[in-house]
Amino acid sequence: MALDESLLYERVAADIAALIAAGALRPGDRLPSVRKLCRDRTVSVATVLAAYRKLEGDGLVEPRAKSGHFVRRFERPLPKKTPARPRLSLSPQRVSVSASVSALLESMRDPSVVPLGGGVVDPELLPIRALNRTLASLARELGTAGATYDMAPGLPSLRRQLARRSLSWGLSLGEDEFVTTVGAMEAMHLALRATTRPGDTVVVATPTYFGLLQLVEELNLRALEIPSYERTGLDLDALDRALSQARIAAVLCMPTFDNPLGALMSEANKERLVRTLAKHEVPLIEDDVYGELALDGSRPRPAKAFDKDGLVLLCGSVSKTLAAGYRVGWLSPGRFAERVERLKFSMTLATPTLTQMAVAEYLQSGGYDRHLRSLRAHFAVQVHRYREAVAQAFPAGTRISEPLGGYVLWVEMPRGVSAFELQAEALDRGIAIAPGPIFSARGAFPSTIRVSCILRFGPRVEEALATVGDLASRQIERGRRLDVA
Repeated sequence: MALDESLLYERVAADIAALIAAGALRPGDRLPSVRKLCRDRTVSVATVLAAYRKLEGDGLVEPRAKSGHFVRRFERPLPKKTPARPRLSLSPQRVSVSASVSALLESMRDPSVVPLGGGVVDPELLPIRALNRTLASLARELGTAGATYDMAPGLPSLRRQLARRSLSWGLSLGEDEFVTTVGAMEAMHLALRATTRPGDTVVVATPTYFGLLQLVEELNLRALEIPSYERTGLDLDALDRALSQARIAAVLCMPTFDNPLGALMSEANKERLVRTLAKHEVPLIEDDVYGELALDGSRPRPAKAFDKDGLVLLCGSVSKTLAAGYRVGWLSPGRFAERVERLKFSMTLATPTLTQMAVAEYLQSGGYDRHLRSLRAHFAVQVHRYREAVAQAFPAGTRISEPLGGYVLWVEMPRGVSAFELQAEALDRGIAIAPGPIFSARGAFPSTIRVSCILRFGPRVEEALATVGDLASRQIERGRRLDVA
């Protein structure tokens, strides 16, 4: 099949998968006939058949003899109950998650382990070969590239491409409003150091990504946890109370598809968040690494779009969408630009030149948007299939998040399951999971785990999820026997 034909069938399959994920096509619905879809999409019969075969392989549709293709019915309804809302505590906490996080990361070094707790996208889903070819070509053609430092604010060609992309984010940032960084983690490290001092209190969501908690811990800051809800994100009423009762140095959160809930704050709430913090002169450090990964194919505006005072520091990278190992990220630091650039010099001096060049070239080529469409549709399918497998394999009463973006699930099991004990038991069977307490400064969520939908769904993943679910059920049964005894 020619390259153009291949791209066509993948696009047709991705569009249908997105309709299924969004609920526009429901289990049992008949798909358009091959001939009708050929006419509607102006494509060949071979393209439609290839698209339908891909959807069959992904487990989304099933053929029926002499009837056509239908959206697959699921054996067991997905749970309607989503994770419970965390409790509010306005007491700042010292954070201590690094040891548990290190144990998780160490568990995933073994390539034989099924990394259900990981966050690195399957390389087969990324255009990494094309990007590597671009890198090699640049190294050959520009023989002295990399011989000098690209001091902050960073490579002009990459910052120019980021400025252009900001239009698709609903912003209009100039290239001089970006500082390139060694991934988003350095961006957030710089943002925290630019806005806080050791001992300060920083607001974080709960649950939140353990990497953010590690930053708070390493910088000797205190975390004040504000509940985050699956559908609406950060509880702004609780934030108002915190701002009136405590001295807050900064707010560190993910308004767009937070990790681990996949929640999306509405535009009205993002605007309210920015306006509220501006009134108190409190900076917002916005982690936007999942902003491009809406499961419905959209691109929500970051909170930065509502910033009129330069108090929002927007952090991003290509680690979740293009190449984690290239370590290319960025920070739009607003009024803190001068301090951020000084800190960048003292921390890492400069961001590596060649990887910046390769990413800039790829963004300019136009292939990135086509890749994002395919990646979003893939994750919409993945998340749905993982949710179905968890619902079938885990104990009755398990609550599963319904993320609007990203690729992780927050799985809250009944009381009686110990996430840390489950982590150890699963690892003995070659499966790595992320225990819920590492997503909280207070060690909350003792019966919850995060499951990453990063591996292509198949027998290996299905078996791993079934094993974890069985281990959880056994924990509950052991607890019951002890209670009876």
